[in-house]
Amino acid sequence: MADTVSSAGVPAMLGAKGHLTALEWIARRAEAFVIPVASMIVGMALFSLFILAVGKSPVQLYETMWRGGFGSWFSIQNSLSRAAPLLLAALCVALPARLGLVVIGGEGAIVLGGVAAAATGVATSGAPSFFAILAMGVAGMAAGGIWIGAVGALRHYRAVNETISSLLMAYIAIALMNHLVEGTLRDPASLNKPSTEPLADAYRIGNIPGMEVHWGLVVGVIACILSWLLIEKTRWGFAARIAGGNVRAAQVQGLAVGPLIVGFTALAGGFAGLAGMLEVAAVQGSANASLAAGYGYTGILVAFLARHNPLAIIPVAFLLGGIDASGGLIQRRMDLPDATVLVLQGMLFVVILFSETFYGRFKAFNPDLWQRPDLLKGPDLLKGTA
Repeated sequence: MADTVSSAGVPAMLGAKGHLTALEWIARRAEAFVIPVASMIVGMALFSLFILAVGKSPVQLYETMWRGGFGSWFSIQNSLSRAAPLLLAALCVALPARLGLVVIGGEGAIVLGGVAAAATGVATSGAPSFFAILAMGVAGMAAGGIWIGAVGALRHYRAVNETISSLLMAYIAIALMNHLVEGTLRDPASLNKPSTEPLADAYRIGNIPGMEVHWGLVVGVIACILSWLLIEKTRWGFAARIAGGNVRAAQVQGLAVGPLIVGFTALAGGFAGLAGMLEVAAVQGSANASLAAGYGYTGILVAFLARHNPLAIIPVAFLLGGIDASGGLIQRRMDLPDATVLVLQGMLFVVILFSETFYGRFKAFNPDLWQRPDLLKGPDLLKGTA
């Protein structure tokens, strides 16, 4: 009878098993949160040393940054407005990343999307506003999709590195935008700042009721949700994840890797082009040099901080939008350049890239590496794996 288990011990065993299962579930998901947060803390600490070196107070800097980005309802609205294009720019990096591609040329798709949208708005003058805005959105997405889709095609069919090609194509896109805005599409009335003809008021995108934030924020959030559903809940997303893990294995399984690469990069570029359209229709009112505002480059940081998770992009874009929004206040209150926040973003990006080496190295986040005696000891879980 020594091998039997009393009925009183069964609930305790089930309870312990359930507790362990819940702990494993938390541990597997904690890594994607803990490491990026720790990276941000380290990056901000390093940036504090830089601020001390120029004779300023890091405490005052971060206090000013908080007030400028999140300290009041006005600041929050300003941060949300800046987050709107970052949502779409980050998707331009996150979607190809699921296929193992590092696309960093979203800035080019943004400026071309803005120019295409502005030209379409002028060409459809007199048309119903709904039709004109829809046409502008399609034109912006088409321009960005073709531009970044070409990067994917070069990667698959000619083995051209997508990181280098997308970055170089961004410079070409900015030059092309300047050529069009200062030449073919220039409004003769724009003397000091060359730009396209201004959009009619009926073709402008207004603000969300009760807020000083344009509807582009809602568009960006919806795009992130739809992108998550595409990646996590569809067969195309499943195929993309397989191809991102091992292209050769995906090809052996009969997956059409080429169309996947071109399709995902084109969709990613389309989102960036839509960001350019929203900047024209909701903020600028015309296409000009202000389209190259650096949203495409900040979107890289947003995507990496969010671990290329479209849903995580939403809060991260708000955080980085707040940091961007505080630049002017930092300049006025602390007599620091407006580009100070760019230095912070650069340091954060370097630390985040370095932190990639820590994923999968800690037992605490990898239940498959747990040993039951170690689990009872507790502190041993924090030891890194060999």
